[in-house]
Amino acid sequence: MRVLITDPIADAGIERLRGAGHDVATAYDAEGEDLLDAVSTADALIVRSGTDVNEAVFDAAPDLQIVGRAGIGVDNIDIDAATEHGVVVANAPEGNVRAAAEHTVGMAFAAARSIPQAHGRMVDGAWAKGEFLGTELNGKTLGIVGLGRVGQEAAKRLGALGMELVAYDPYISEDRADQIGAELVELEACIERAEFLTVHVPLTDETEGLISEAELAQMEDGYVINVARGGVVDEAALAEAVD
Repeated sequence: MRVLITDPIADAGIERLRGAGHDVATAYDAEGEDLLDAVSTADALIVRSGTDVNEAVFDAAPDLQIVGRAGIGVDNIDIDAATEHGVVVANAPEGNVRAAAEHTVGMAFAAARSIPQAHGRMVDGAWAKGEFLGTELNGKTLGIVGLGRVGQEAAKRLGALGMELVAYDPYISEDRADQIGAELVELEACIERAEFLTVHVPLTDETEGLISEAELAQMEDGYVINVARGGVVDEAALAEAVD
């Protein structure tokens, strides 16, 4: 197959494709007409989040059989257009689950202890220890929006630190939530009870702007951690809430 890769992936992945006999080309950061020209002869396309795989891309690639997303989300791929053109879309749902969960833990500690702010003050030459006492995660309530693979792994790690877990996910059963040690509640209750809110949902029409003005108002003096897609949180509302 003629494989086109338009976002950087590890060299090992490229060599594995070539080792399997495929003709592999890269066109990193290709956009507009350059992207359409590059994909015109491709049988397979591999992307991450940087390439917008829209209807024009499918129109320009008559031989395209599959689009592979090297990651979890497929929000940058027009699934309807892929279906209309008979193109399979595949992702790698296990690819960065642990990394995203660990990143969530890191961001929780950074927020709780004001680590970025304290670091900035130290770089400026100030020892402002008294201004950055922070708070403990132990005993705090963690609200989890999206109890899928990443949400579950984050719940296990932060639950082990002594946090009480409440979660919102309309697609997860109460039995599964119980196994993880989380209480399954509606979104409003999850946000209202959370002292730390962590978001682990894909960006879809349903989730775009899911955390907006009303939800952020409920989180006054709380912490919001989003290691999912930026569009899940209304950026204008977030900026206003931070101000």
